[in-house]
Amino acid sequence: MSRLEELFKEKKERVLNVYCTAGYPNLDSTIKVMTSLQASGANIIEIGMPYSDPLADGEVIQTSSIKALSNGMTLPVLFEQLASMRKKIHIPVILMGYMNPILQYGFEAFCKKAKEVGVDGLILPDLPLFEFEQLYGEIIKENGLDFIFLVTPETPSERIKKLDSLSSGFLYAVSSSATTGKDKDFSKVATYLKGLQNMKLKNPILVGFGIKDKATFDAATVYTKGAIIGSAYIQVLSKADDIELSTKQFLNAVLGY
Repeated sequence: MSRLEELFKEKKERVLNVYCTAGYPNLDSTIKVMTSLQASGANIIEIGMPYSDPLADGEVIQTSSIKALSNGMTLPVLFEQLASMRKKIHIPVILMGYMNPILQYGFEAFCKKAKEVGVDGLILPDLPLFEFEQLYGEIIKENGLDFIFLVTPETPSERIKKLDSLSSGFLYAVSSSATTGKDKDFSKVATYLKGLQNMKLKNPILVGFGIKDKATFDAATVYTKGAIIGSAYIQVLSKADDIELSTKQFLNAVLGY
């Protein structure tokens, strides 16, 4: 059983996935951020692989990516940093990013390395469904990695079912067709999430985009297994003098401790 399967088997609600950008705020911050998130109650860590032209990311995460790249973050550096992470990190770890740098690294080599360092899954928003089925899905599967597809309020039901059938780990429900970090009216989002719940999909659903505090986390998890926080946490890191303390204070507030 994968770490994600074990997590959703043990924790039936209010799963918290927190996004951080590799190499941000400093090049050597990655593991410190991860250990702080784990210690403060995050259930999944989603590591953003910085890229100069991210499609789904809003201004906050784009800015963190630019800073991380200028700090010297690359895929080889990230894998070097993650090489010993499993001595400290016991919760699921997902890599989120875009195809261009992965193809430059070599897709199969990337998946092998991800498996080697203990990564559990991938989120690649610009990997087309056709290419996943024809080219890349088998490589991902052979390396024991979960692959998480994204769905939006505009995704037709048949396509949602198709993406759900090909996903493993969980299904990422984007709260609206916008970039990350935008404020959302979760009363409107609720109808969409309730509809997904009623579809009885095989994967647990986590909702992302616009979750930033206890109120939005609570609202987002009424009809889903959990939620994903990204931009709000990156903003915390951008002002943090003490990563551990700032992370603890932020997650305590989100989780209502």
